[in-house]
Amino acid sequence: MPHSLPGAGQVPRSPFLSHAAAYIPEDGIGMSESPKFGAELRRLRLEAGFTLSDFARAVTYTKGHLSRVERGMKPVSPDLAGRCDALLGAGGKLRRLAERESSRRVSRPVNDPSLVKRRRVLTAGSGSLIGVHLATGQNVSWLGAKSLTSPFLSQLDHMRQLGQNADPAALVPLLEAQTRIVLEFAARSGSRDRTALLVIAARFAEYTGWMAQEAGGNDAALAWTAEAVELAQAGGDHHLASYALVRRALITLYDSDAEHTIALAGQAQDGGLPPRIRGLAAQREAQGHALAGDERACLSSMERARELLASAEEEADGAPTIGMTHVPDPAAMVTGWCLYDLGRPREAAGILDRECMRIAPRALRTRIRYGMRRSLAHAAAGEIEHSCEIAKELLGFAATVPSVTVNADIRRLARELSRFRTNRAVCSLQPALAEALQYPPG
Repeated sequence: MPHSLPGAGQVPRSPFLSHAAAYIPEDGIGMSESPKFGAELRRLRLEAGFTLSDFARAVTYTKGHLSRVERGMKPVSPDLAGRCDALLGAGGKLRRLAERESSRRVSRPVNDPSLVKRRRVLTAGSGSLIGVHLATGQNVSWLGAKSLTSPFLSQLDHMRQLGQNADPAALVPLLEAQTRIVLEFAARSGSRDRTALLVIAARFAEYTGWMAQEAGGNDAALAWTAEAVELAQAGGDHHLASYALVRRALITLYDSDAEHTIALAGQAQDGGLPPRIRGLAAQREAQGHALAGDERACLSSMERARELLASAEEEADGAPTIGMTHVPDPAAMVTGWCLYDLGRPREAAGILDRECMRIAPRALRTRIRYGMRRSLAHAAAGEIEHSCEIAKELLGFAATVPSVTVNADIRRLARELSRFRTNRAVCSLQPALAEALQYPPG
């Protein structure tokens, strides 16, 4: 059963959600009773019959590094903890021990006054336009619904294409202005056109939120997503509020907050919602479970997502598409992503190899996003030269299409490859890695 948060089923009036209940480990081990990660790793390794040398080769770390981790002389990284957990079949126990020992894990604040201020500024524009202009009775419905909506739908598609090949920070002001223009037309239109235009304005606002997140503005991303919900409801689309939970879950996913990712995605899977929203929510829930190391729950969620997204394609009604539009098979791609987080990089690399080849060349942002995860999977699998070859092709575009979320994987790749700094391919890649991380967006 999915986690729930206060107010499930209600549309939030602000971009904040309260914390879910504190996580209680399945193994029932409390903080004071927990064994140390290193000691537990050594116990499980010996129990499984691995020598330190054999185990080091299996997880692509050096024998010396693992020896220091087992003796408590070196902290364990989340990636290594995940690989050890998967290889030893620990069912998430090693991951949880590693998390408890990490003093760097900080909860994300859920009630920042600066967000409220930003939220009020954003919504003031839409509220005043709807309220004032509708009261005037001005009407331009003689243009006809198709003549009004078609150009804006085309513009939304063009904006999404531009977002694949442009700096998101430069695109956000353009998207903000376009959202206001659509809203202005909606406010001056008759009721028939108005509802359709409000839904389109909501899609513009939702995409503005995504570009804001890519530019490093999580506060603005949350605020624009909340505005998208209000615009969609004004246009009679009551489903976008649930998709907003999926968008918020993406922010918590990149914050490595598995608990809130699962909880938010779980709320967006009500049986009355369209299959595409439920499918995207199930995908996000799977990613949360993968982050937590729960393989069974992850693969179960992915199977549900695959069925729902296939059903959604059959029921497509021509409305603006919600969610990713440049990945031919989202379920397969996300499965590869999840397998990496589950500590199964070799299997992840195989799936990501296949799916990345299917991404259109013009979808540059998408190619970089999943391509870097593909490079990371090959590196974790010990295929260093191939990993560097993939990354070298992509890093040259990182400055052209900057992304905070992609930078997270570039940093992980840099850490992964730093263990092989004497490798010729790694040495050759280092300047490009350093340059890509020198100018983060935002």
